[in-house]
Amino acid sequence: MGRHSSEPMGIARLALAVLAVGAVVTLLVIGGRALLDLLDAPPPDREPAAAPATGPSTAASTAPAASAQVPTVRIECVAETCPLVTVRVPGGDVLQHREMSRGEEVRYFEPELDVVLSDASTVRVEENGTPRAQGRAGAREAFTVRGG
Repeated sequence: MGRHSSEPMGIARLALAVLAVGAVVTLLVIGGRALLDLLDAPPPDREPAAAPATGPSTAASTAPAASAQVPTVRIECVAETCPLVTVRVPGGDVLQHREMSRGEEVRYFEPELDVVLSDASTVRVEENGTPRAQGRAGAREAFTVRGG
């Protein structure tokens, strides 16, 4: 009789352990997916500049902003796909580390920026409003831009 009374307890403990492990795995999956989504998303304050400029209303709305403050660096993708473009504050935050699509453009206003272009021929770059010479096809370029 003593043996029968401990078996239901063992099954209950096993069921509880399985539920606990299932809950932990579920939380890990949800947390991992949320973290990956967060890492893939562009920073919220950079979102408007990353949108491709299309249509007359966009051109009209960006013209006054462009004359008010010139970005330290402006990068525009001029190929179908622009391989890895990295922009970071020296010794600090990585502002961008991803591919870009045709027409997509980003602008950054930090006082100093490190830029790495995997294929310098696929992008058009302006440093403090001055166009930078376009690189050779397939050439990697790394440079630092200081605000003017």
